[in-house]
Amino acid sequence: MLFNSFHFLFFFIIVTVIYFALSHNKRWIWLLLASCYFYMAFVPIYIVILAFTIVVDYFAGIYIEKSTGAKRKRFLIYSLVANIGILCFFKYYNFLNDNLTSLLGLASLRNPAPVLSILLPIGLSFHTFQAMSYTIEVYRGNQKAEHHFGIYALYVMFYPQLVAGPIERPQHLLHQFKEPHHFNADRVSDGLKQMVWGLFKKLVVADRVGIYVDSVYNHYEQSSGIALLVATIFFSFQVYCDFSGYSDIAIGTAKVMGFDLMTNFRRPLLSKSTGEFWKRWHISLSSWFKDYLYFPLGGSKVKLPRLCMNLMIVFLISGLWHGANWTFVVWGGINGFYLVFALLTKKPREWLWNKTGIPAFKVPNLIFQITTTFTLIAFSRIFFRSTSFNQAISIIKRIGTFSGSLATENATILAYSFFAIAFLLIVEIRREFFPGSFSLSYHRLFVVRNFYYALLILLILLVGVYDGGQFIYFQF
Repeated sequence: MLFNSFHFLFFFIIVTVIYFALSHNKRWIWLLLASCYFYMAFVPIYIVILAFTIVVDYFAGIYIEKSTGAKRKRFLIYSLVANIGILCFFKYYNFLNDNLTSLLGLASLRNPAPVLSILLPIGLSFHTFQAMSYTIEVYRGNQKAEHHFGIYALYVMFYPQLVAGPIERPQHLLHQFKEPHHFNADRVSDGLKQMVWGLFKKLVVADRVGIYVDSVYNHYEQSSGIALLVATIFFSFQVYCDFSGYSDIAIGTAKVMGFDLMTNFRRPLLSKSTGEFWKRWHISLSSWFKDYLYFPLGGSKVKLPRLCMNLMIVFLISGLWHGANWTFVVWGGINGFYLVFALLTKKPREWLWNKTGIPAFKVPNLIFQITTTFTLIAFSRIFFRSTSFNQAISIIKRIGTFSGSLATENATILAYSFFAIAFLLIVEIRREFFPGSFSLSYHRLFVVRNFYYALLILLILLVGVYDGGQFIYFQF
């Protein structure tokens, strides 16, 4: 079930109304049933996979808590193997099998393993990571094992963030299912407003610019260098608004019912460095890798060569998490290289920066840093968007020629796209650099107070794309 569908609109209204009509001790049952229906609206049979991991992790958490020594660690390993094993089978079997076939082919050998027709369960990477965080936190002693099976199942299956996050930690979310949530008009209003902003990002920005991106990238061999450059810039806005739009709708949906989900994006397009970008982008995943991979590797409390290696390992694995394709691994490697390069050149860059007096020019310096960061991230996303390494290289070469012009047949799409991006940037710049200014939020008149959101709804109705386009991150 897609957030940008009428199916979800009716589902959300019905689920929310009944949720508040029920007594507190029955709400978890209703939310669990609603979440099962939500997930089964995609591919019903795959709820069996989700149910299997829920059962495994539920009992693993209990046995981890009451065990000691090597036995305690063994139960954690059982849980991790079950989760990672399922993820690897459905997401990486054919990828690994294809690479093995190519490798054996070099020695004129045949790969006996069959090619399987496997459909990736939607959101598998997200709820797998959320389930893993539960058993790890129980093992570390930061979270007590949840003995209420229904509450634990709801923690994994909570429908607002089930298929694309935010990836919640048990310490933040689990206890909320046991707390009574009373209807609060202000909270409901805030949640609905965040949902509207998320829908604007998805329908007006992401899906609108996505039309141009798809038309150019799907025919990159016939597209001009200028068209590919614009499409690459547009794709950065598309993937940001598509994913952060989902997060906004998820957070807003949960907020309406009284639940607090973690912030997943903090205006990453306005980052002044790639390091800052990854502190603002997909925060729930970045923090997951930091806590469960980067720190166990030694984090930053190691010598410089090891630190550089740790960063590269995290980003390469992060790239593979995003998709079973070498293009994602290259994308992760490029972003890891950005951080390593920044680390290795920090002192000479600071010396040069101060020597030239550039920091004195605050606004131009800020614009330069934001533009440079955006350019680096957009470049890496050529590999993220391309279906093969050869396609990515071909697109980079064609962009480098700066040849041709924008296709005239896409003039209307371009006009709408530039308008949508401009509107988005105005809102984000205002929120980032001028918080509280020009605010109408506390005006005594309801119409004036909510003019901005009424305008968003109008733009969604007039400019939004209603083809039921799936969210990009559903494929992960």
